[in-house]
Amino acid sequence: MASTKGIESWKAKKWFNIQAPEILGSNTIGEMPATEDKNALGRMIKVSMSWITNNPSHSFMTLGLKVTDVNGNAAHTQLKYLEQTYSYTHSLVRRYASTLYTIDRLKDKAGNTVALKLILTTTRRITTKKRMALRKELSAFVKEYMKDRDSSQLVKDVIDGNLQKEAMNRVHKIASINRLEVKKIEL
Repeated sequence: MASTKGIESWKAKKWFNIQAPEILGSNTIGEMPATEDKNALGRMIKVSMSWITNNPSHSFMTLGLKVTDVNGNAAHTQLKYLEQTYSYTHSLVRRYASTLYTIDRLKDKAGNTVALKLILTTTRRITTKKRMALRKELSAFVKEYMKDRDSSQLVKDVIDGNLQKEAMNRVHKIASINRLEVKKIEL
């Protein structure tokens, strides 16, 4: 006869509705089981951005959400990171073209640390001097961009594509750029 211990422990679990962070609309995005409220705190949940925005063009973005508060059966989350999937960033890299990665640790206007990782691809190979100039210009742009913005505004601008458009306008004079994407934001 089969043991019922595993079944009883599963039936004892409560189901919590996972709430998206306030910057993404505070909608219910799923459910998770836990035996007690304190067991749900601190859990990391990986979610596709298209589930939250209902926009198929956001299917390559994934969010890392951390459960910070539990009220009743609602588990409230906080955004910890936003990243592009590996398959998408890998598809940007082409033969006979150059790829640049930049990592900048910045402070937003509230004083919080934000790590911003960008990936830039060119239409053809470029020289080392142009690579250095592109990295320098991108770092200067990102520092200037974050001076008067907080992390929630940065996330909204990345989702809308405003940050990428402004960065492209700033660096396209140095070399012919194919794509500029935000690879990851760590909050």
